Amino acid sequence: MSINMSASTRSQVISLYKLLLTESKKFPSYNYRNYAVRRVRDAFRANRTIGDPTTVERLITEGQQTLALIQRQVSIGRMFASQKTVVG
Repeated sequence: MSINMSASTRSQVISLYKLLLTESKKFPSYNYRNYAVRRVRDAFRANRTIGDPTTVERLITEGQQTLALIQRQVSIGRMFASQKTVVG
């Protein structure tokens, strides 16, 4: 994170990061779960040095949209999760 970033923006970014990780870990599928967590971590790591307030706000908005998308996909995944059957 840039030193120029305000404390409120920094806390907003950290909160968004934690929410994205928490929601990503709810995917029923191991592969989707690991992919989502890795993408969240990589995206935040790649953008941690951005100091331009306009760019930071755009990235926060994109992150919030991604969070909504992850939440929808997790819900859908849970609704249509296949029932595990035991064949004996």
